[in-house]
Amino acid sequence: MAGVSLKCGDCGALLKSVEEAQEHAELTSHSNFSESTEAVLNLVCSSCGKPCRSKIESDLHTKRTGHTEFIDKTLEAAKPISLEVPKVAKESEEAIAAGSTSEPEEMVVPEVDKKLLEELEAMGFPTARATRAIHFSGNTSLEAAVNWVVEHEADPDIDQMPMVPVNRHVEASKPSLTPEEMKLKAQELRMMMRKSREHSRLFLHT
Repeated sequence: MAGVSLKCGDCGALLKSVEEAQEHAELTSHSNFSESTEAVLNLVCSSCGKPCRSKIESDLHTKRTGHTEFIDKTLEAAKPISLEVPKVAKESEEAIAAGSTSEPEEMVVPEVDKKLLEELEAMGFPTARATRAIHFSGNTSLEAAVNWVVEHEADPDIDQMPMVPVNRHVEASKPSLTPEEMKLKAQELRMMMRKSREHSRLFLHT
């Protein structure tokens, strides 16, 4: 007779399919399974139709509900067991295993503070350079962004728009400076930029 169940060699439980055996193994850490000709018990309550897979289950059902009559449908439900793991389950497992490693992460331009960006553009910086400076200086202040530009002026990618993974695409923090303070800060920074450029020229000529 062909096998109609899988029997756990560790606890004796009868399981109707490979999926059930996998679930049982995950829950109990049991790993010793063999094909069995013993069918999984199928006692159906004649009052409510609940299926019970063991005498213990039917006894508990009787205690809870008072139902005492069960129809034994074990042989009706018994069918030769397939040892093949369902294709759909296999494919989903493979997809989960592959996960994000097979799919490139979506990249987006980071959000930066619009006022800081406008200030930097007003000072003559290209949009990409200004965005890069604000992002990499932490979206904190105009001074920090200009300092970053001064330090990274020689970077080959300084005029490339920065890109970050979509899950890190967070809204930029807002500056705490008033418009008047921003204007003063911009004037200071323009002076600082001029001095920096003059220093760079002197350094190159020496």
